[in-house]
Amino acid sequence: MGMAIKQDKLSDQIRRAIDASGMSRYAIANAIGLDHSVMSRFMAGTSGLSFKTLDRLGELLKLRIVAGRKAR
Repeated sequence: MGMAIKQDKLSDQIRRAIDASGMSRYAIANAIGLDHSVMSRFMAGTSGLSFKTLDRLGELLKLRIVAGRKAR
């Protein structure tokens, strides 16, 4: 049996994209109409975001999903 490669969760990748965006979390939350406390909980990993919010976030930050290869 081969060693499984652990993939980052999509939510962790989104958190990194937010931090790497060059915008403050406050500015991002304001731009997408998200309450700052919801952004804080998401960034702390204690809460998720709705698909509607993820759509707005993806549009603001110009995010896209790139499918990777599945491990065999």
